[in-house]
Amino acid sequence: MKRSENQMKLYIPSLSVNEGLARQAVAVFVAQLNPTIEEISDIKCAVSEAVTNCIVHGYKYSSGIIYIGVKYYSDRTVVIEIRDNGCGIENVDEAMTPLFTTDTTGERSGMGFAVMQTFMDKLVVRSKRGEGVRVQMTKKLG
Repeated sequence: MKRSENQMKLYIPSLSVNEGLARQAVAVFVAQLNPTIEEISDIKCAVSEAVTNCIVHGYKYSSGIIYIGVKYYSDRTVVIEIRDNGCGIENVDEAMTPLFTTDTTGERSGMGFAVMQTFMDKLVVRSKRGEGVRVQMTKKLG
């Protein structure tokens, strides 16, 4: 594995007010690479979706810590990992299907993973029921 040029780690409580903080912190860090406005908007949107999933689904009945790690490489590849230690996802493939949601209130559209896939070049989701979710998103900047 190649060595990153720079990296950042951030741990935040799973509070909805921290979603904006996570999005902005990642954007400011990635700004070192002088991305286009569209690239930074894509990254912010994907981070927002991932963090919101941690808050709304991962820690639905509790609270916890959301881990955010960002690395970038000399070829302008950005890798973002967002992780929780919440309830986990029983079936990742099903959860990644557009419009699938476990929300019974009708407030969620089931498009979070689809949005992440749209705005990033690669999305890998790993989960174990009862142990949380790890989302890794990769984007190559132009």
